[in-house]
Amino acid sequence: MSDFAPVARLSEIPDPGKILAEVDEELVVVIRVGDAVYCIDDVCTHDGGPLSEGELDAARCTIACPRHGAKFDIRDGRALTMPATKATRAHEAKVVDGQVLVRLNES
Repeated sequence: MSDFAPVARLSEIPDPGKILAEVDEELVVVIRVGDAVYCIDDVCTHDGGPLSEGELDAARCTIACPRHGAKFDIRDGRALTMPATKATRAHEAKVVDGQVLVRLNES
């Protein structure tokens, strides 16, 4: 497993909101809901759409693919609605001294 990498200051991410970040040459979506931060791959498992461009529903903790509307749980990457049937990879995210840190999950 990789080390934690800094991706942004918490204050730089809208609340609620999301940013696109690169960690170890991989694109991820870093999502803020209040003081909580989450991180998932920037890839819809249905057709590769960029989840960073999708609609965030902070109340339901979901993000929708902008192409066909597949929804994913931002907390663990689970695919919640068709046409996606496979989870997108979720990564560990935390805030330390106002800095958002992400560690990629290799599986």
